[in-house]
Amino acid sequence: MSEAFHIISDGSCDLPVEMAEEKNVTVVPFYVSFDDEHYEKENVEIGIRDFYQKMVDNPKVFPKSSMPSVQDYVDVFTPFAKEGKPVICICITTKFSGSMQSAVNAREIILEEYPEAKIHVMDSRINTVLQGIFVLEAVKLRDAGTGYEAAVQRLEEMRDTGRIFFTVGDMEYLKHGGRIGKVASVAGSLLGIRPVITLKQGEIFPSGIGRSRKGTTGKAIELLVGYLKEQEKSADRFSVCIGFGYDKKEAEEFRDRAEEALKAAGLDLKAEIPLFQIGATISVHTGPYPLGFGVVEKAL
Repeated sequence: MSEAFHIISDGSCDLPVEMAEEKNVTVVPFYVSFDDEHYEKENVEIGIRDFYQKMVDNPKVFPKSSMPSVQDYVDVFTPFAKEGKPVICICITTKFSGSMQSAVNAREIILEEYPEAKIHVMDSRINTVLQGIFVLEAVKLRDAGTGYEAAVQRLEEMRDTGRIFFTVGDMEYLKHGGRIGKVASVAGSLLGIRPVITLKQGEIFPSGIGRSRKGTTGKAIELLVGYLKEQEKSADRFSVCIGFGYDKKEAEEFRDRAEEALKAAGLDLKAEIPLFQIGATISVHTGPYPLGFGVVEKAL
């Protein structure tokens, strides 16, 4: 069966390259730089593992990311406009990046030449691995034969159920990345404090602080359990994943703790929680040791 529409997302979605290819999702990469001059396309010119190794090896260097350009989106949209295939383009929250504006501007350029083109550019109001599982929910809608308009409507209905509950290794990257805002007001100037952060509806909110990694990751688990318990739907109606940075082993241990806590709370996801590596777009702000959950209602 031919697909009713094609799915595009920006590089914030952090889908592994092989998975994006397997699911027939086009990813428009972000750029990353360690010297403010030379920018490389993530997962094209620099692999995510190499990126993390560079951060770990150079702890005093704070990398920066840059959004896809209008031309990057024009290049990706054009073949589908020519073919007459509708596109749903899912972008990182506009509170964090101008990527969606690049896509909107590209859409206007495409429509000048292909006025019949159907390109829906969507603010996902989320980012990183949660954006990835949101994209995978869009894939499920596409593969189930859901029509273009109906798929857009369903995705817009469910996106505000998205939550990220996470912590970081320390505050330094948040300070340099300019994402500290509300988090700083809670953590203050206390030495050695690590924040616990919630992302919802496109913005970050402080959800606690702690000195130990076990304490802050434990709080993230509590936040996930609490969120699922307060929902009117059963836990298995939600798609949950774990996002990690440099340390996959820690993420595996974190998953074990989370699954025990969910079981103790009577919450059955009916599947093992998948692990996804957080990409450069977000880790330039969090540093090499982000760890937490993404959760969103399932599309089907």
